[in-house]
Amino acid sequence: MHDNHPVEQPSTPEEGYHFGVDITDKALEFIGDVKAIAPERPVFLYYAPGCAHAPHQVPPEWVERYRGQFDAGYEAMREQTMARQKEMGLIPQNTELPPLNPIGTPETRTGPGGEPFPPLDYTRPWDTLSEDEQRLFARMAEVYAGFLSHCDDQIGRLLDYLESTEQLDNTIIVVVSDNGASGEGGPNGSVNENKIANGVPDDLAENMAMLDELGSTKSYGHYPNGWAMAFNAPFKMWKRYSFNGGTCDPCVISWPAGIKARGETRDQYHHAVDLVPTLLDCLGIELPGTVKGHTQHPIEGVSMRYSFDAGSIPTAKHTQFYSMLGSRGIWHDGWKAVTTHPTLSGWSHFPDNAWELYNTIEDRAELHDLAAQEPGKLAELVGLWFHEAGAHQAFPLDDRSAVEIITNPRPQLAPPRNRYVYRPGGAEVPESVAVSIRGRSYSIGALVDLPDPGAQGVLFAHGGRFGGHALYVKDNRLHYVYNFLGSEEQRISATEDLPVGHDLLLAASFDKDGEDPPGTAHGTLSLYYGERKVGEGRIRTQPGKFSVAGEGLNVGRDGGDAVTDDYPGTRPWPFTGGRIDRVAIDVSGTAFIDLEREAAAMLSRE
Repeated sequence: MHDNHPVEQPSTPEEGYHFGVDITDKALEFIGDVKAIAPERPVFLYYAPGCAHAPHQVPPEWVERYRGQFDAGYEAMREQTMARQKEMGLIPQNTELPPLNPIGTPETRTGPGGEPFPPLDYTRPWDTLSEDEQRLFARMAEVYAGFLSHCDDQIGRLLDYLESTEQLDNTIIVVVSDNGASGEGGPNGSVNENKIANGVPDDLAENMAMLDELGSTKSYGHYPNGWAMAFNAPFKMWKRYSFNGGTCDPCVISWPAGIKARGETRDQYHHAVDLVPTLLDCLGIELPGTVKGHTQHPIEGVSMRYSFDAGSIPTAKHTQFYSMLGSRGIWHDGWKAVTTHPTLSGWSHFPDNAWELYNTIEDRAELHDLAAQEPGKLAELVGLWFHEAGAHQAFPLDDRSAVEIITNPRPQLAPPRNRYVYRPGGAEVPESVAVSIRGRSYSIGALVDLPDPGAQGVLFAHGGRFGGHALYVKDNRLHYVYNFLGSEEQRISATEDLPVGHDLLLAASFDKDGEDPPGTAHGTLSLYYGERKVGEGRIRTQPGKFSVAGEGLNVGRDGGDAVTDDYPGTRPWPFTGGRIDRVAIDVSGTAFIDLEREAAAMLSRE
């Protein structure tokens, strides 16, 4: 995105493109633009590289740096990491590691109504893995480490630029992660994280077959959650949870001109909501009470500046509230209450949740539950949680599945409709505002002029390599492909050559006849030249979105990652040899022949 508008990458990965480099180039450009116009003007830069979110993609030479370094497994790494942390004085010497599965497994725990334990949220012990599985899991960690190092190199480019332009000393730099290491890879890791968003489990055999592609654009890789436990050591659990493994992150602050201390650590408790108050404090700016006549909400944080040159001063923060996807927690003056409710589980029954209590000053790993010994303290914190939840609009609580939450309708500029019309030449349409075909019958019709045989290229494309569908012309015939989560390309091809002429309708129509499992629609996909059927086949469609982010809808080309490698020509596989007037997608459920006749009548009126 640039100025809230989708843009295409300037080159391909095969040509050396990487988003981490591109966003750093843009950061240097933006800073330079400001300084060229107004050298004394301050700069604010929000720099958010894709690292280290999935997909973990990085040039292979960065991955090779770490070959073999994770072969001992995630449990051994937890021990090694904790030992180094103690040696560095980062954690108390009596800190212990929590169990590998601290809130249960599918074999040991079910929901209050017998619901299964979330299949993604348990970890397989390293010594239970086969040699092939250990090799796969270790390679996923190598890719992740290479990705991190590549990002570190790009941050170095940014710092080098600030130093070379004499801006580094008086620049406040804050480096922070947005959550603990992610457990979204589940127990077996993933080669396509979009499967999680579709509620489809990864297939270990399929993952193994992708071993040599990990880190490339052919994989949307994510390590197994055992590495999340290792990367979060000595804490337990991971992103999505209110335990320290989900909420405790590194935060590095540098300001040579404003901080006397160098290379020191701080133990005061703070949260991401404290960053804005800290920066305002450093700049000597008070937040205005009103902006353009609108009363402003007070900032929900406290400044950390007091700690910059006073390492032993008590924390200025007293309370921090947490709630995410069914997990709840609250920290107050060193004490922490937290539930063990699995996230995204659909268990609900929140009033029945058990709360655990920890003294995090002495027990950073949240290993010794004091709820039974300190019932009064626990009741105090639970009551405080409800107060904070009300103050911060945290109700209703929601632990539905990822598919349910992601596909839940959200406010849009225009309400959903039965027919969507797109024309060539525009920017890629983001999936969130494009036509949705999930779980329904649909028809796609391209109105084209084909003066002569030989046309080829993409008529319509929505999604990409890891999930999507497309209508295209190749070898003088119409083809449709539905790429089911990158695992199966379901391709239907016409049995006849394309006609020639003006105002021709080339179409694909899906007639849904069932779901198995629920949400995954099955049915017959038929191809048409006008009213004449020229091909058909059985397909299934995804229950969720085509992508977590970044892949939209195009007409006359496929501007992102290709839905299929079967396209003719080269990126972006434009339609040539004819003219596309428009492409219409109908999701009303009306039979295709009726739609075709309606379209013919409309053309006659035009």
